[in-house]
Amino acid sequence: MWLNVLMALGGLFVLLLIVVSMQATDFSVSRSMAMKTSPEKAFGQINDLHLMNAWNPWLKLDPNVKQTYSGAPAGVGAIYKWDGNNNVGAGRQTITETRPFELVRMKLEFFRPFVGTNDVWFTFEPEGDQTVVSWNMSGQRNFIMKAMNLCLSMEKMCGDSFIKGLTDMKAIVEA
Repeated sequence: MWLNVLMALGGLFVLLLIVVSMQATDFSVSRSMAMKTSPEKAFGQINDLHLMNAWNPWLKLDPNVKQTYSGAPAGVGAIYKWDGNNNVGAGRQTITETRPFELVRMKLEFFRPFVGTNDVWFTFEPEGDQTVVSWNMSGQRNFIMKAMNLCLSMEKMCGDSFIKGLTDMKAIVEA
């Protein structure tokens, strides 16, 4: 009888491994919001990593996060590092490309709680007296992240945070 139970559990474990391994490796998350502001003003909120942290949704999860800035003061080469509690982890964000008032692209590296590197970019599309700001992220999931995605959707988890951040940024640029 115990042998049958062990075989059944082993079969379920193998099935779980198969399901996890069949999950897509690549992921992409994107959210957009119209803001009653110019592309220049919205662009400034992101191109200067010091300003970005006024509306960064993850910083609200740890008021004691350690933050350091290096490299360029803004634009390409600007670097922001953080080290916080388990909710925010530790990592580095580096601006790798800018096209004034159109695009800011960043390399986002996570060191803790999980190691990973993602591509993040913001775009700014004028639309009448508003600017549509889009926050995008893409990357690859390792096996552990694929397994977590069975219960915690990266799309929902990051997407909800993107909306919180864009909402806070909107309040700043529309004030």
